[in-house]
Amino acid sequence: MLSVSLNEAFALRQRGVLSNAYEAAKISSGLCMRFANSLDHVLGGLRGHAKHFGLIPNAAPLDAANFRGAREQRTARVTGFLNRVLLSQRSQFIHKASTLQEMVRDLNGEFCRAVDDLVHGLYVNHDVRWDTLERAHFDLNTCLREAIILLKSFLVVLPDDQLSSFESALELPKQHPDPVRVTFRHRRFAALPGK
Repeated sequence: MLSVSLNEAFALRQRGVLSNAYEAAKISSGLCMRFANSLDHVLGGLRGHAKHFGLIPNAAPLDAANFRGAREQRTARVTGFLNRVLLSQRSQFIHKASTLQEMVRDLNGEFCRAVDDLVHGLYVNHDVRWDTLERAHFDLNTCLREAIILLKSFLVVLPDDQLSSFESALELPKQHPDPVRVTFRHRRFAALPGK
């Protein structure tokens, strides 16, 4: 849904309907937060379970060519260097999950700040903010694809007896809105006709 909403915002911007483009971008900001929080939760669950139970899934280093942002490319290069020189195979998986988690958090913040700047008109040159949205979205999708690969390699080594505990660890906490409280005062109700 994030991609659909953001593509709609880009299309509206291209047609010159800026007020609607800003509204679509604002919607995509909320969707980005939900997406990033869910992805962050999954990556944290993978990292925590592998660390706690000593699982050793395979993990290829991040490829800098798969990212558009300079910070994300630099992080991928550093991670690749650490994998070759310093980290064990188990540590590589945990470090990769942690690195992706940090990237997702940073990209989510960057995406939401760019939308806020666009909606509130804080900058004259909006092209830079729109480019930030496109780049952050691309890199978030890359993080999602990397997380899917991590999850698959994790599930290959996950023992059957740990599956239910891992599944319960991945359940997102249910957030219920506060129920509307109706308070009645000690007064008489007005008589309604027909009742």
